[in-house]
Amino acid sequence: MGHILEEARMVLPGIQALFGFQTVAVFNERFADLPDHAQVCHVLALAAVIVAIGLVMLPAAYHRLAQPGEVTLNTLKIGSRAICYALAALTGGITLDLYVVIHVVSESRAASIAAAILAFLLLNGLWFVYPLRARRRHGYGATDKGA
Repeated sequence: MGHILEEARMVLPGIQALFGFQTVAVFNERFADLPDHAQVCHVLALAAVIVAIGLVMLPAAYHRLAQPGEVTLNTLKIGSRAICYALAALTGGITLDLYVVIHVVSESRAASIAAAILAFLLLNGLWFVYPLRARRRHGYGATDKGA
């Protein structure tokens, strides 16, 4: 459980900083000039980051409140899954906000979509595909499914 909590502690400051920058962005004069679809993307990105923060905090809260003093297989599974789901939500938040940034810079919907798709593929590749391939290559997963 210590490893999961340490992973959460490592990721949380970055997610919180992103949330802060996202929140401040709506007070920028240029935000009001964005097309409606870009503003919606930013709000959805903000929501995705809020979900990521909640999921990153879940393992510590669950461990402290539901099973204090115990480290059960269930606690480890919940913590591990929460971190994975948080990364998925963070991928969505980053991808949507990148769409908005590229739209502001280029004023091109096609360039914005292309950049967002590339970021989505990159982050999913680094955070999910690569680790899962390594897991399979090293033979993990037969007895520790869901962890």
